[in-house]
Amino acid sequence: MVRPRDLADLSNVIADGREQIGRGLGRSYGDAAQIAGGTVVDMTAITGVDLDPDSGVVTALAGTSLTEILAATVPQGWFLPVTPGTHHVTLGGAIAADVHGKNHHRDGSLGNHVESLQMITSDGRSVDLRPGSELFATTLGGMGLTGLITNATLRLIPIETTAMSVHTTTTRDLATTIEELLDSDTHYRYSVAWADLSHRKGRGLVMSANHATVDEVPGPLPTQYRGEAALVSLPDWCPGVVNRLTVNIFNRMWYALGKRRTGRRIESLGSFFYPLDRIGVWNRLYGEKGFLQYQFVVPLGHEKIVMEVAETLKRMPTPVSLAVLKRMGGASPGYLTFPLPGWTLAVDMPLGDPGLGRTLDECDSKIAAAGGRVYLAKDSRLRREVVEDMYPNLSTWRRHQARLDPEGRLRSNLSLRLGLTH
Repeated sequence: MVRPRDLADLSNVIADGREQIGRGLGRSYGDAAQIAGGTVVDMTAITGVDLDPDSGVVTALAGTSLTEILAATVPQGWFLPVTPGTHHVTLGGAIAADVHGKNHHRDGSLGNHVESLQMITSDGRSVDLRPGSELFATTLGGMGLTGLITNATLRLIPIETTAMSVHTTTTRDLATTIEELLDSDTHYRYSVAWADLSHRKGRGLVMSANHATVDEVPGPLPTQYRGEAALVSLPDWCPGVVNRLTVNIFNRMWYALGKRRTGRRIESLGSFFYPLDRIGVWNRLYGEKGFLQYQFVVPLGHEKIVMEVAETLKRMPTPVSLAVLKRMGGASPGYLTFPLPGWTLAVDMPLGDPGLGRTLDECDSKIAAAGGRVYLAKDSRLRREVVEDMYPNLSTWRRHQARLDPEGRLRSNLSLRLGLTH
């Protein structure tokens, strides 16, 4: 691993001729930012933010975290147009994965808001990419395999306060949760559902929100954004505490808490968007074996597939420790981007059950047959034979990726495992 200090240093790293892949803050769940025998380029020292406070257009270097962008923009009344479930992500990594958020049904993925980006290719060329071009579509969601993004410009959205107006509703089963999301999506910019897959019927909570206006906030709010500080940080060694019993207890408590919070309440930006960031290195709860996150999307009209996969996973000996359901809107311009109009379910499961891989392979086939796909940024076990079915633009992406990486030096364990690059 190398950590260039600035753009000049980055150019020297690229010139060394080895296979390489860029890396941000390490929040991908699999092997997207690893390359055995090659060079991993840590981009986190290449940071900087330039905001036009009048227009809400921000340009930032690729290693800049979303935390740093928000710290510069929120006090000026601007918020990210799209944010994933953690702010510990670099801008370059967010574009490479074309991240989505709780507002995808309305605003699409991050790529829909990028006005331009600059990148250094593996042969040292500096390229300027803009929406509408084939090379932009290849890079957006291209998992860092087209070059090392150096900076990007995107348009933010205006906000009046640092608060969110959140409405919580309880649901009795997964079908009701889907109905509630469809209804709330017409009234709220953001919506997400938590599903209790340890419960017989799969009851849930639907959280919908808009940015709070000045009139909605009962008292003064901080004007700065420093991110949600972790309430607790787990030690280097932590025994695995996630099992069927603890998941059952947690889900009962979480549902009871949500039930008490039904209706409208005011929350902070961090509390609504980044709840898991309140626990430092929370993945250690799963012990040294770790966990797997499985996230897929299926087109509208295939809600039955979501419920079938959920039922399949509920029957596994390994518990589903977290399940999150969202509706997705329009597709992104990226050839390998994950979102499409439909439903996405993300589940976390502790590793250890030898039958889990076989079960997920069966789910993959069912999802691919319905025109759906698995999220590459969170994948660690997908079979290469289903990737082309899930990503019908893969051959187009390969053709343009070869133009940007003619020497075939941009590689990752993910790309080799799935046969993305040749």
